[in-house]
Amino acid sequence: MIQYEFPLSERIRSLLRLEDLYERFEHFSAKTAGFEHHFALQTLFEIIEIGARADLKSDLLQELERQRTTLEALRSNPQISEDALDRILQEIEQTSARLLEVTGKFGQHIRENEWLMGIKQRMSIPGGVCEFDIPSYHFWLNHEAMVRQYDLVAWMKPLLPIRDGVAIVLRLLRDSGKTHQYVARNGMFQQMSGGKLVQLLRVDMPDELIGVPELSANKYAINIRFTSPGGEVRPKTLDCDVTFTLTYCNL
Repeated sequence: MIQYEFPLSERIRSLLRLEDLYERFEHFSAKTAGFEHHFALQTLFEIIEIGARADLKSDLLQELERQRTTLEALRSNPQISEDALDRILQEIEQTSARLLEVTGKFGQHIRENEWLMGIKQRMSIPGGVCEFDIPSYHFWLNHEAMVRQYDLVAWMKPLLPIRDGVAIVLRLLRDSGKTHQYVARNGMFQQMSGGKLVQLLRVDMPDELIGVPELSANKYAINIRFTSPGGEVRPKTLDCDVTFTLTYCNL
């Protein structure tokens, strides 16, 4: 199955973007080639840009506290594992404590590093970080991989509490999902929402089906159109029935 996630609020959209960027950074920073560490640093700058929202930290703390209160109320539920509940509550408590220790603007240590900010500025120019543009960056990229990895880990470390907070919130959001199977007749599906607000919709479809879901939704209706993948041909709605699962996630 191929899975597609569609956030229906700007807040969840930002969290999903951050999750993707943190995973990308982890992937490239674990490599050893200079070009791979270039992309790791570029990803780090993107994380700083998205995470610069002044209310990101407070939003995460408020959501974690709300989830902690909700989960604590489940202790008397015989269908809930006490051990699993204790683990997630401990994780929330530890992550909240680390978030509270974060001071200043998100990524301020990067912004105060003139060398890094010079590289960031040049990266906005196509081909702007060649060796003749920033010789010191060329030197860094050709340094030992272990040295570069040490630097990348050090630059990322102050940003990890946000990563952990994002991971918990998204995991709880996904775990809240209620899944149903539907059929899109001639590639089209519509369902009235009845005023219900959903934060995340997940579409799962067979990987052998050559098609891509396009989704639009509000509190009144959910519309999904399954189209051809595109390429050189303009995408068009599939002319066959498509069986898929739709998961509704809401914190």
